Amino acid sequence: MDLYEEIVRLRQSGRRGALATIVSSHGSIPSFKTAKMLVRDDGSILGTIGGGCVEAEVWQAARAVIESEKPRTITFNLNQDPKYDTGLVCGGSLDIFIEPILPPSSLYIFGAGHVSASLCSVAHGAGFDVTVADDREAYANRERFPDAKEVIAEEFERLMNSVTPNESSYIVIVTRGHRDDMRMLRWAVQTPARYIGMIGSKRKTIAIFRELTGEGISAKLFERVHAPVGLDIGAVTPEEIAVAITAELIAARRRVERDLPHMSWFHSSKREANETDGGVTSEMLKESEEEV
Repeated sequence: MDLYEEIVRLRQSGRRGALATIVSSHGSIPSFKTAKMLVRDDGSILGTIGGGCVEAEVWQAARAVIESEKPRTITFNLNQDPKYDTGLVCGGSLDIFIEPILPPSSLYIFGAGHVSASLCSVAHGAGFDVTVADDREAYANRERFPDAKEVIAEEFERLMNSVTPNESSYIVIVTRGHRDDMRMLRWAVQTPARYIGMIGSKRKTIAIFRELTGEGISAKLFERVHAPVGLDIGAVTPEEIAVAITAELIAARRRVERDLPHMSWFHSSKREANETDGGVTSEMLKESEEEV
């Protein structure tokens, strides 16, 4: 099986992996420069970088790269470390670059209004495969969304049964009304999607959170939710809001760990909860409502 064809197959099936490549070498090594080994997310491998202890250690590192989704380089000094004296090598050193193989980032936009039209264009330019869905055919059509991978005009209830987000999926809820936003959020938090965003005010966010948790949905499921959605850059127009949302999507995709100016009430509440070693309390809910 061709290694590059397998990478394409993995990505198209929504799976992850890591590609290890010998990028430099000196002296005798167990393989050759540019040798490659693909480690799939189930631990299976394709190709080889020479076998033995080196390959075993690279396999372990590749598994870590798959989880972190961040590349790394490993250096082996085979003539200095006795554990590599397996008969496969006779001295030398090599550097191995391990890069993550990730499926395409799929963005589902529920709602096809003005913000959605701008968001589809900006997010597409940032490398997201965009699907737009709305229950109004007059809005959800190819003419309004030429950059979308797919445009769906369907009742939201049917959409929830036909769309299957995975761990590489991103969901942004921008429907035309509070009721549909809540219905979609109720469904979204129970999917494995990496990111969930919902447009609207802080007051609306709190009201929906109270309603859904009152139905018995665990508050923990809302940890991925960004609502109000986007980074706080002072955005006002649909085009500016699209940039703010896309910036937050990119941060989630790149797993940015530093603090960013998220507008999400969930994120600000989580920070406060961590500082007090408690959960989202009724006092926090009350204080947030008084702010808006």
